[in-house]
Amino acid sequence: MHYLRNFYEFVASLWHNKGLLWNLTKKDLKQRYVGSYLGILWAFIQPAITICIFWFVFQVGFKSMPVDNFPFILWLICGMFPWFFFSDALQAATSSIYNNSFLVKKVVFRVSLLPMIQILSALMVNMFFVAVLFLMFALYGYMPSIYNLQVFYYLFGSICLVFGLSLVTSSLVVFMKDVGQLVAMLIQFGFWGTPIFWSLKLIPESYQWVFKLNPMYYIIEGYRNSFIYHKWFWELGYTNISFWLFTVAAMLFGAFIFKTLRPHFADVL
Repeated sequence: MHYLRNFYEFVASLWHNKGLLWNLTKKDLKQRYVGSYLGILWAFIQPAITICIFWFVFQVGFKSMPVDNFPFILWLICGMFPWFFFSDALQAATSSIYNNSFLVKKVVFRVSLLPMIQILSALMVNMFFVAVLFLMFALYGYMPSIYNLQVFYYLFGSICLVFGLSLVTSSLVVFMKDVGQLVAMLIQFGFWGTPIFWSLKLIPESYQWVFKLNPMYYIIEGYRNSFIYHKWFWELGYTNISFWLFTVAAMLFGAFIFKTLRPHFADVL
């Protein structure tokens, strides 16, 4: 009950300050690329270049064959786009409190908004790539279907996952700066350990359950089920349960950690 009350109070504070949250999110997007000639376009250019590099290496260089009779590039972006959101949002949210120490020391400011501001900034960029996802499939002749709408369910799941994890990491990094480096390292490891540009079918079936416990496997597989395999989310079996158990536990624990450490932020910063 204590964890639930902490989480309820935390979410309630976000809702009551939704106007301020939205304004700060727009301001963050503008400030992130201030001074550069292309401005916010860099938020879209960098992921697009990454996609092109992977496509060239695997499609042109290694002559990757279609995956399950779907063009490799379509299969690839279904994994890359949700990963871009997860990695960008988590890394930015992790450093959000530490990088805004001047706001933390203001008694009237809701510090709980800082991680969510970074998540929403990443979400706004990600929505562009969701639109690109629909466009790319249409260009290849795959028209939109009702299964595609599940992408918003998986996007919501991604937000909940990052939200819970960032509450923990953004709170701990104030006291242990190495947490930021640890998060970056785990994201790199997670990228190669998650079936983004390789298929889980390459792993012996007896070991596949280990990879399926990875919460980002659930999200990426969900994107592919929405656009390629046309499966509903409830058809994923125990991965539904494992993902939401992990995500809810992360959110509850994150709210508890944040509320416990919040009174000491200003002293350390």
